[in-house]
Amino acid sequence: MRSRMIVGVFLLIALVGAGSLAARGDNYVGSDKQWTIVNFPDPVVVKGEFIMGPVLIVHDSAKMARGEACTTFYRFDRAAGPKEELVSFHCTPRPAESVDTTKFTTASTDPGCKKLVEFQFAGDSEAHGVPIE
Repeated sequence: MRSRMIVGVFLLIALVGAGSLAARGDNYVGSDKQWTIVNFPDPVVVKGEFIMGPVLIVHDSAKMARGEACTTFYRFDRAAGPKEELVSFHCTPRPAESVDTTKFTTASTDPGCKKLVEFQFAGDSEAHGVPIE
């Protein structure tokens, strides 16, 4: 009797686990979109546009697969959320080792302002190159 109960509990756990995996499908993250909110205290050039202050960065893998502009930077207001679109572009993805915090790679420009060259979301194993113009 006791062994039947134990087997029954294991079967129930297996069914619940299999059901949750089937509901998730192939996408373990749960969405094609990745996002982060950052504050650029100093101006940064992103695809020819000067960006400064709080910004929401959204990357959409579904748009990237269709060849569309997959990355968008929005002005962000902590009280009201995303505001106007600042810049949008098709990134150049490349494999990278996963990072614990969102990472930005910049290069210096002539007037002393930094230019964003690449970014990588925390926990992601893909870096996203930013086009020059």
